[in-house]
Amino acid sequence: MPGLDLARRFYEQAVRPLLGATPHAAGLLGAGSEVLGFDDEVSPDHDFGPRLQLFLPPGTPAPDLSGLPATFDGLPVAFAYAGRDGHHVEVTTVAGFFAERLGAGAGGLTLADWLLTPTQTFAMLTAGAVFHDPAGELARFRAMLAWYPRDVWRYALAAGWLRVAQEEAFPSRAAAAGDDLGSRVVTARLVRELMRLAFLVERRWAPYAKWLGAAFARLDLAAQAGPPLAEALSATGWRDREAALTRAAGVLAAATNSLALAEPVDPRPRPFHTRDIRVLGADRLVVALTSAVEDAQVRALLGRLGGRRGGPVGVLPGTIDQAVDSTEILMRPARCRRAAGLLGLPI
Repeated sequence: MPGLDLARRFYEQAVRPLLGATPHAAGLLGAGSEVLGFDDEVSPDHDFGPRLQLFLPPGTPAPDLSGLPATFDGLPVAFAYAGRDGHHVEVTTVAGFFAERLGAGAGGLTLADWLLTPTQTFAMLTAGAVFHDPAGELARFRAMLAWYPRDVWRYALAAGWLRVAQEEAFPSRAAAAGDDLGSRVVTARLVRELMRLAFLVERRWAPYAKWLGAAFARLDLAAQAGPPLAEALSATGWRDREAALTRAAGVLAAATNSLALAEPVDPRPRPFHTRDIRVLGADRLVVALTSAVEDAQVRALLGRLGGRRGGPVGVLPGTIDQAVDSTEILMRPARCRRAAGLLGLPI
């Protein structure tokens, strides 16, 4: 049984009968493959079982859950999970739950909150399932986290394209210099960046690495961009890698143009300076997107960061998970918050 179905049945049949008239909301959000809908027959071998969050109004006494059964649908109700044993009905408030996972107040997100929260966290808070929400409080919080404000979106897209611009010539340059392994490594890095750009284009939160490919396959852009990305990874010759990468980048550049967030750029490949190398020229998208930013706070951030070599291509560290790739940071909101200066934000 999928974990979300298990959690819903657990709430309806085992938890709700114990609550009486206690006002509450309930759902399964946050960490876990089942929250994202990617659990399968392998998942129950660890950290899997009947669990959910129970959200109470502030000041409401916690209900007595001692009447929970020992097993539910053949699974133990008390199981080892996240370093603790016992039943896994997390009793909290809506505001407290979101504030703990965002590392920020939940009254409305600031520019720093948006940039310092990993997309995988937004994915975990907006996926999952809500089983009971009579006051609509869970729905309001989840709607608030649905997507970036428009100019934060422009900034994140620009930073994603900058990561492509910085390395798009490297697979060909490394291979032509005799470093085929290095060419393959950089190709894989660029494939990952282009996949993450597809999530940004489609306004979908990218999950953590284990499920990035599976979630990418569900995007509309996967039909066009997926085949050349796969070709780039499997190509044995650098010319074939180059052709596949520029084809995939062109698909995503055209999709970025279609958002009408900035002046469109020509998505066809072009020479890299005077060398016998073909690239998209992704820095053109960086310039177009940052030039279109209107929000005063985002413009101030761009001003503080400045331009590369004093030119129009911004120095954009981007969002926390564009700048940092450590699980030990991305899974810990307090550590993400301490990276404010790294992203050019006021400390």
